[in-house]
Amino acid sequence: MSEAETAGEQESAWSRRHTRLDGFYRRHSAWLVARLRRRFGADTEDLVQEIWLRVEAIEAEVDIRHPRAFLLQIAFNLGLSGDRQTRRRRQILDSTVPLGTATHHPTQAAVVEIQDIVLALPQPLRDVFVLSRFGGLTNSQIAEKLGISPKTVEWRMTKALAQCAAELRR
Repeated sequence: MSEAETAGEQESAWSRRHTRLDGFYRRHSAWLVARLRRRFGADTEDLVQEIWLRVEAIEAEVDIRHPRAFLLQIAFNLGLSGDRQTRRRRQILDSTVPLGTATHHPTQAAVVEIQDIVLALPQPLRDVFVLSRFGGLTNSQIAEKLGISPKTVEWRMTKALAQCAAELRR
C-alpha cells in the first residue's frame, strides 16, 4: 500500500470519527448545557468545554449506549476532580499566605508559574486565551478581532484551557 493510500485511509477514518463526534455534539450539547446550568448555575462554560474534551479523547474507544448518562458521569467525575484540585490549590495558597491576612493574594512564584504556562501556549491559542481571560472579550469579539470564526475561537479556547489545566496538574 502506498503512502498516499495510507494517508487517504487515515484521513477518511478521521473524517468518519469527526462526523460521528459532531453528530453526538449536535444531539446532546444543548441538553447538557441546560442540565448543567440547572445544577450549577449560569457559569458552566469551562465545565462544558472540559466535558467535550474528555468525550473527544475517549469517544472512539467506547461504545456509548446511554449518551446522557455518559455525559453526566463525565461531568460528575470532573466535578469531583475539580473539587479536589480546588481544595489542593486552597491548601497551597493558605500555606503561603501569612496568618491574620484578610485576603488571599497569589505568591510571586504562583504568578510567575501562571505567566510561564500562558506564554508556553502556541501563539494562536495564547492570543485567544489572553483576549478572553485578560482582555474580557467575548468569543464573537475575539473572532472579529482575529479574523476567524467564533467556532475556531471556541476550539482554540478549549485547547488552551486543556493545556493550562494539564500544566497546573503537574
